[in-house]
Order: sequence, then structure tokens, then C-alpha cells
Amino acid sequence: MTILVTGATGTVGRHVVEQLVSRGADVRALVRDPGKANLPAGVALAQGDLLDVESLRAALSGVSTLFLLNAVVPDEFPQALIALNLAREAGIERIVYLSVIHGDLYVNVPHFAGKFAVERMIERMGFNATILRPAYFMGNDLMIKDVVLGHGVYPMPIGSRGLAMIDARDIGEIAALELIRRERSATPLPLSRINLVGPETLTGTGIAVIWSAVLARPVAYGGDDTAAFEQNLRNVMPGWMAFDMRLMAERFLTDGMLPEAGDVERLTALLGRPLRSYRDFAAEVAASA
Repeated sequence: MTILVTGATGTVGRHVVEQLVSRGADVRALVRDPGKANLPAGVALAQGDLLDVESLRAALSGVSTLFLLNAVVPDEFPQALIALNLAREAGIERIVYLSVIHGDLYVNVPHFAGKFAVERMIERMGFNATILRPAYFMGNDLMIKDVVLGHGVYPMPIGSRGLAMIDARDIGEIAALELIRRERSATPLPLSRINLVGPETLTGTGIAVIWSAVLARPVAYGGDDTAAFEQNLRNVMPGWMAFDMRLMAERFLTDGMLPEAGDVERLTALLGRPLRSYRDFAAEVAASA
């Protein structure tokens, strides 16, 4: 019985693979360049991508469970639909899909709307799936660490409603546990959805306070200017993606990214340990600087 992991060399996928291997699962990873994959020993590498139908068809052959993760790209929705149709063709019923929290709320944000559409297709196509809905990744803040460490400003416009930020390592472990639960079940399990959140809901000023404590010097919150945020992002990513991120930040300000009652307790019980905190993340970043 084999689990295929897509997005296997990315931020979350790498943790999923490592966690699966540590639990004795038979893992196959879909990668573009096997020579650069650098995955644990014992992982079978399948070269291809989600738009290469024949390579994906070959990668899915003999697979019993699929971890579907596709990046934020302009053709994200077609990628997912191709994968789902080929999975059904291959007779795969067990899927874990990495979506996003509040896809039904952030309806104007392209990558949220796309992932929510994939959720609906998974349900309508009759897959037995776990849909994981992560909140904001703590690791996203690695891209602004130089601003925090060098200039004493936390520049992400996340506002005052609060985000339930989660560590990518926790996402990877939870995904692996769900994949193994479905893989090892004697019968296919019904569709379920799990919000993936961190142990606390954080505001812009609250995160600045955390950084101030970790660095032992003042760090200020940079404010809620999403237009300036978009312009800064255009220096490091395509314009369409920078605009997508701006729209997301605007929903941070108006709606936040909040857990539902019982989410934290459910995840803590699933992991058998506390969720990693933002303070722990900030301390690790500071220590490695």
C-alpha cells in the first residue's frame, strides 16, 4: 500500500514525507527534479508534475492514498482537477487535501476561492477525503525576518482581528497522521474537514510584543497599509500573486483568521502534545540569525 505525496519538496510536503517515513509508511513523492529532491532514504521518486498527465498517471499507478498539495499558481484549480480525475481513474478513494481555512469566507481572494472550489469537487466526486484547512503559516514570516531583526518593525499587515497562526511542522505531522489513518483503515472513512490552527490568535501588535520580548529590544507593528504591502511584494513575486496576497491581507483586517470552538483541543489531542507557539518560532529565528 503506497501513499503518493504531491508538493513533496515544499514547505509542508517535506514535513509530510518525513513524518510518513518515520511511521513506516510506503511513500512515493512526485517531484520535478529527482536529483534535487533530497528526501529521506526509502522514498520512491516519481518525476513529473500536476500538469503532465502521463507522468502523473504513472505516479498514481499502484497508489492507495493520495496527499494532494498544489502551490499558489495561476493554474492551481486545473492542476487539482487533473489530479482528482486521474486519481479516480486509478481507483484511488482515499485522499488528504491541503486546502485553506475560511475559503468560504475569503470569497474574493483568488487562491482561497480556488481551494474552496477544489473542496467542493472532492465532495461532489465522492472521494473519501480529509480536507485540511490551515490558517496562516508562521513560516511565512521568514520572508520579513530581516525587517524585524534589522529595523525593529513587524511589517505584515495582519490587523487586530487576529490570526490563528500554525507551524508548518505541525501541519506536516497532522497530515501524515490523517494519511496513515485513512491508509490503514479496513474500509474507506467518510469525508471530514479539520481546521489547522495554532495555540493562540495573534494580532499585529501582539506579534510585535512577542518579537520585542524575544529580541530584548523594541519592535513596532508596521500598520495596516495593504497597498504598500502589495507594492513591496511586487519586488519578490509576480504582480498577480502580490495582488492576491493584498486581497488576503485585506480580509485579515476585516475578518481575521479565527479558529472554531474546539479546534485547538482537537489538534492537541491528535498530536498528543501542545501545538508550537509563535514565541517558539520567533526564538528559533532569532537564534539562527
